[in-house]
Amino acid sequence: MPSNALSGKTIIITGSAVVRSVQQLIEQHGGEVYNYPLIETAEIVSDEDKMFADNFDSYQWLIFTSQNAVASFINKCERNRMKVPSSIKVAAVGEKTAALLQQHGYPIHFMPTIYSADVFVKEFVMEPTERALFIRGSMAKSTIHDGTGADEWTVYETRPCTTYLQELEQCILEHEEPIVIFASPSAVDIYAEHIVPNVDWQYVKFGSIGHVTTSALAKYGVKPIVQPKIYTMQAVIEQLILEEQTK
Repeated sequence: MPSNALSGKTIIITGSAVVRSVQQLIEQHGGEVYNYPLIETAEIVSDEDKMFADNFDSYQWLIFTSQNAVASFINKCERNRMKVPSSIKVAAVGEKTAALLQQHGYPIHFMPTIYSADVFVKEFVMEPTERALFIRGSMAKSTIHDGTGADEWTVYETRPCTTYLQELEQCILEHEEPIVIFASPSAVDIYAEHIVPNVDWQYVKFGSIGHVTTSALAKYGVKPIVQPKIYTMQAVIEQLILEEQTK
């Protein structure tokens, strides 16, 4: 049931557009939500596209760890009329990544119990004769490649989004102890580079999606007030509400 658990709280989400259900959840519990993306993506078009498209038959697995990777992959397939053999199995990290794949007709054959690359490589098992292709972004770490031996196809570029930095800084300064939520280590690093020189870490509280993002905060001596076991924005807000209700 709606409550006043977030009354007077300012929630700043630094990922892409806020899902309507998340915005409604915050507002139903009395909070105010702002969205200032810190990263942006753009599809990469390269000679690799044709090379991998011509060799889909040599892979038994496709691995996706983000919705951006799925969207870029689908765009490439449609634009270049690439046909993915129905025999290829699909592994996905994250419910939203899996859902987007399923929307485009790709059944999911494997998902890790925790939505992170390091857990993925511990739980993912291939036959010795099988090969995998990791569909990735430019800032993806080498965890999947190192842990599975998968080939890598970089389909999109991740870069700092500087459009909203001034608005983000102003929003922080205008509200008392706003809660800034990060969904990726990249967003943490961009915040540290562009916002912290003007607004110290101590003036803000933080929420984190996933232990990898929490580790990025730890590099700067910062500990999030919430990091749910389920790695979604919805889970961050739900945990924040629960903790405020039990104070």
